[in-house]
This record gives sequence, structure tokens and C-alpha cells, in this order.
Amino acid sequence: MKIIIADDDGLVRDGLKILLDIEDDIEVVGTASNGQEAFEICKKEVPDILLMDVRMPVMDGVLGTRLVKQHFKKVKVVILTTFKDDEYIREALKSGAEGYILKSQPSDSIIESLRAVMKGNMVLEKEVAGALSAMLKEDKKTKLEQPGITQRELDILKLVGDGLSNREIADTLYLSEGTVRNYVTTILEKLNLRDRTQLAIYYVKNFD
Repeated sequence: MKIIIADDDGLVRDGLKILLDIEDDIEVVGTASNGQEAFEICKKEVPDILLMDVRMPVMDGVLGTRLVKQHFKKVKVVILTTFKDDEYIREALKSGAEGYILKSQPSDSIIESLRAVMKGNMVLEKEVAGALSAMLKEDKKTKLEQPGITQRELDILKLVGDGLSNREIADTLYLSEGTVRNYVTTILEKLNLRDRTQLAIYYVKNFD
């Protein structure tokens, strides 16, 4: 596999190059000190994997990932950094990175992560995976808060998502059928949705 290394620390770049070039199935075809340089090298080499740090001058790893992914969809990007910042993790993965691993990992783990990404897997170091799980839960909470959905409305939304009728929801929550109907109408208006089918799909996508 052909790899480009992007890191603003020259010692790290050189160390990674030596480490990776030893492997029979890996060839480092270029090194860069920021995301912009990495993009320019990708134009010439089109690597299999771009191994990218996050914090770099000129263009950081998140913007660099976004730029590379826009122009070279087949290039896989793996973030290799010391930072476990939630925002970096979120933005890097949203930008299309296939992996987010930490420099504190043993060298053989880093190499195995690159091989796993080449096979089509997404690689997240254990601590990063835990942070991502917490972020996804927070995202769901945020999606709940944005349209101003109350807890009672969420209860009804869940039952709609489970396929229950207004009568069944009323029986489950000990409400009148008319009250449930009014709740459903209010939820549809808050979420700007047309009907119960869209409501069920919304619940499955955002809260299930």
C-alpha cells in the first residue's frame, strides 16, 4: 500500500517513514507538514492511505481530510494524533476519515490499523470509540431539544415509531385517543413533517 504522512513535526514524520518503510507491504510515497501539502502530494501520487495529524499550520488535518476526500474519494484518510478532543474526532469523521488513532499506540498497532483500513474497515482506538459513543448520545439529545419536543411528546413519538395506532398509544399511556391525536398533530408541526410515516422514519433515524 502507498502511504503519505502529514505531520508538522519533522521528527515524527521521519520516524513514521522509517517505521512504515520497513514493512514489505507498505511504501511511503511522500511526507507533508500540513493538510495543504498533503493534498498537493496526493495530486501527484494518489496514495492508498493518507496518515494525517490534526493540529498543523496552514491547513489542519480536518480541513485537509475534507479537501482530499472531495477530490480523491478512493484515498483513505487515517488521523494519527495525540489529541482526543471530541470536536476533532467528530469533525474528522464527518469529513470522511476512515480512522482516528492515537500516537500513544504501539507501532505494531498503528501498522495493523492501516492494514485494517486497507481492507475496508473503520479503525477507532478504544478511547476514541468511547468518546464517539458519548457524542452520538449527545447528538440524539440535541436533536430532541432543537425542535422543543417534550418528554411526553417523545413517549408518543417512540410509540408511533413502533407502529402503534392512536388507540393503542392511548391505552398504553392512559390517555384519551383525542389527546393522542392532538399530540401527534403538534409533533408533526414542530418537526415540519407531513404524516405518521414520516414521523416513524424520523424516530428510527434520530432516536432509535
